Formats: sequence, structure tokens, C-alpha cells
Amino acid sequence: MKTLKTVGMYDTFSRSGKPVRASHYCAGCGHGILHKLITEALVDLGLQDRAVMVNPIGCAVFGYYYWDVGNIGAAHGRAQAIATAVNRVRPGSIALAYQGDGDLGAIGFNNTFQAASRGERMAVFFVNNAIYGMTGGQMAPTTLINQKTTTSPAGRSALNEGHPLHVCEVLAQLKAPVYVARVSLADTKRIMQSRAAVRKALEIQRDGKGYAFVEFLAPCPTNFGMDSLTSAAFTANELEAEFPLGVFRDTVAETAPRDLAPKPRKSAMAYFGQGVAVGTEVKEDPNAKELRLKISGFGGQGILSLGVCVAEAGRYAGRFTTWLPSYGPEQRGGSASCSVVVSGRGVGTPSVDAPDVLVCMNQPSYERFAPTVAPGGTLILDATVPTDVAKVPAGVRLVVVPSIQIATDQGVPKAANTVMLGALAALGATGLPRETLLKALADSFAKKPSLVAKNEAIFNAAEKWCKENIK
Repeated sequence: MKTLKTVGMYDTFSRSGKPVRASHYCAGCGHGILHKLITEALVDLGLQDRAVMVNPIGCAVFGYYYWDVGNIGAAHGRAQAIATAVNRVRPGSIALAYQGDGDLGAIGFNNTFQAASRGERMAVFFVNNAIYGMTGGQMAPTTLINQKTTTSPAGRSALNEGHPLHVCEVLAQLKAPVYVARVSLADTKRIMQSRAAVRKALEIQRDGKGYAFVEFLAPCPTNFGMDSLTSAAFTANELEAEFPLGVFRDTVAETAPRDLAPKPRKSAMAYFGQGVAVGTEVKEDPNAKELRLKISGFGGQGILSLGVCVAEAGRYAGRFTTWLPSYGPEQRGGSASCSVVVSGRGVGTPSVDAPDVLVCMNQPSYERFAPTVAPGGTLILDATVPTDVAKVPAGVRLVVVPSIQIATDQGVPKAANTVMLGALAALGATGLPRETLLKALADSFAKKPSLVAKNEAIFNAAEKWCKENIK
């Protein structure tokens, strides 16, 4: 007997290390049907190799075992934020978000509303079975009035829990979405209507026309406490009475396709108003070791701009670089840090948990980050910070630099970050040519050219101090 398979899915599903052909969904569940509709449409439209599916937290969390497309797992409710990122870094991709009513309608609703309001180029497939399916059948934002769940055993009350959330109706009021529709998976006729809606949403993505949102009313026999047929009837009769089917917004015909060609990237300094883009070509160099830096201190000490300088210097040297800031709500005086990665290959993550080089300009940063430095790494500490050797991991080089004092002696107390840049150069801690660090420093003052010469002098003073005082 020949085994049938759905095109667009993997030949076998290797959950828990065991190749199987059955999904994990309950009998009568709508997810499996929708998976089939999506994958077959992707194949028919020739979009499979461009598609990136963002998997939710919910019953479909294991979707990456089934869809033979690019897959990204998202934090709860954040699927459309991740799909937005896919659009930004891979504009030729087809971004898809697959979410349930708890994932999209509760914790993720603001992500949904904002993505729709921006008109992000993505197709969102929203499965509404009026209940939290994966975690035990709790009340969801879309649970019906008087519907009993594990957290509303007496039935949902409009007075206490409010009315069910109508997502399509909310999104249809926005100007940016091009297609908003609600369909059902309750029977064959409705499934064919769902099939057409899926294809339309994917055609919109193929043509680069913008945000498409399709809601699918789906049976959940297990949590409804019904058999498959009764669950399907409940979906058709009860859910559809509360959530009427139809197209709520369709501006596809009058929407012009977008240009999906990648745009030239600007420099980090250009984005942050510190200079203009420089067309340095970045080439892969397998021999260039990846270096991970953490720079930390108080807000107002130039922590973030120091990190930008190092990242830009890496780019000028033809390296792949990332810069990731982290700071509290305070503009001044609060904690601030940034992570910089400089590599000969594409950077997998901008996050730096075990830095090769750590720069600390205040005591809280020293206490927090000093124990995280990687073995064989370097810790550069401002001299005003009390040194606790016990916090420095074995094998880590500790260098104390009076950066604030040197900057003060040079007449610019606020330029302690420039001193640290000079120290990084003197110690060879970035692995980057000195001239690229100086170029990045000069470019950071593009809007204040009168400060360039003075900061270069401070840079040189820092180098001189390090060469005379550090072995």
C-alpha cells in the first residue's frame, strides 16, 4: 500500500528523535487541516524555498517538525515581531506567522495590532478555537459568553471577564492591512473557503503587497469535551454565531506591489546621527577570530558610543560586526552597557554573555560582569573602581587604566570613553588596525568636527600611558 503524504511537509516527523508520520494533534483538531492547506499552497505558488514560518507558543509549537520551510521559534506572542525582523534582514523572504488565540489575542495582541498598523509584509494565520488548548483548556480572549473552561467553570461572564475579542473587526479598522478575513475549518465546504483565503494571503506576500490576516475558527474536541463531529458542529453553530465569517478588508486590487530588492545598508553611525555611510566591503575571512566585547558603565559616560566606534572600526576593517545596547530607563546615571561582536564571518547573535574583552567604568558593572569574562580574556577597569581580585576569573588579564583622570588632565573629563578606546588600541584588545579605530573616532564627531583633533590627542595620550605603564 502506498503511503500518502502532504506536499510541502517533511517526509517524516522526527519528534523526540523518532521518525513518525503522525502529527501530535488530537483527532478532529483544526491545526492539521490548516497545516496541509498552507504547505500545499506554498508549493503550488512556488514560495516554499522563500518562506519563513514563525512558530508560536501553543498547540502548534512543534510546527517546525512538519513544515518543510524556514522555521523560527518565537517567544509567547512575539511571532509578528520576529516576522517583522525577517522582513528587515531578508526582504526577499515570505514571512509567515502562525498563532493561536492565546498567543495572538492575549500576550501578543499589541504585537499584532502594531504590525498590522504598520502594514508589515507578512501573512498571519490565526487559529481561533476559543480556548487555551496546549495548557489545559483555560479561558482565552476569544472564549464565548457562558462557555465553560478550566478557569471559568461556571462559564464566561461578560460582567467579570468581558466579551470575546473580535480580532478581525479590530484590525479591519486600520488603514494599512490589505486583507483581513475570517473563515472556518468545521466541514469540507468551509475548508475549501479556507483554502482560498490561505492562497490569497500567500499571493499577497508573493506580490509584495503587505499585511494579510486570516482567522480560522477551529474545533478543539479535547478541550471542548466533545467528539470530533460534535466539536465541528459547535464550531459551525456556536463559534460562527459569535464570530461571523467573511472578508472584513480587501484592498488588494488597489495596492501597489512593494520593491523587495535589498537596500544598501547604512553604517551604524549614520543610523545614530553620528556620520555618513561608508561603502566598506565586508568579506568573509575564516581566519579572522571572532571577538566578543562588553563595554559597561554609567549612562552619560559614553559607553554606547564607545561600542559604536569599535563596531564601526571593525566594519572599516572589512569584518562582520554587531552592536547591541542595553540600558535602564534613566538617561543619565543609570546602568548602561553594550555588546560588540567583530568577526570574519556572519555573526550568529549580537548577545555577548562571556566577553573576550570587558571594559568597566563603574563599580556596579565590575561586580556584575567581571565574573563572566571568558578564560584568557582581558578586563580593562577604570582606576576609580575598587578592585576585588576574587571577582576576576582565573586566567583573565586585569588591566587598570585611569581613564577618567587622563581625560580630566587633557581638559575634557567627559572623554574617558575616548581614553578607553586608546587603551583598547594600545593593548591590541580589538584585533583591529589602529587607523580604523581612529577613523571611527573621527567619524563619530562628524557633526562636531572641532572636537576631532582634541579627541585624537586624548586617544594618543591614552596609548602613551598604556605603553609606559602596562607590560
